[in-house]
Amino acid sequence: MKSKIHRAVVTEANVDYVGSITLDPKLAKAAGLLPYEQVDVLNVSNGARLTTYVIWGKKSGSGQVCLNGAAARLCRKGDIVLVVSYAQLDEKEIKSFKATTVMVGPKNTPGKIKSERVWKAS
Repeated sequence: MKSKIHRAVVTEANVDYVGSITLDPKLAKAAGLLPYEQVDVLNVSNGARLTTYVIWGKKSGSGQVCLNGAAARLCRKGDIVLVVSYAQLDEKEIKSFKATTVMVGPKNTPGKIKSERVWKAS
């Protein structure tokens, strides 16, 4: 795991859009998510899991979390989701790598941000 947005609330589901998840840029940036980056969306409310890509919304601070296209069939407005990104690292990179978890605050604002080292020498 590279980063995770933890327990965001879906604000929209737009089946007529051409796929992806649209995120408030402020929330996406807090998790280090780039436009068109692949993510998994895990729906806590119904157990659905899907893979898509990120699109930044137009308004920073809006709290937007919108599932688009086919993904909109797996999530509804009000569902709680996790948005997870991944990275491939070599042995040298992983020793200094820290995974980021953004705990979502009210109205899908970035709350507490945890940064955790993943490599623990044995």
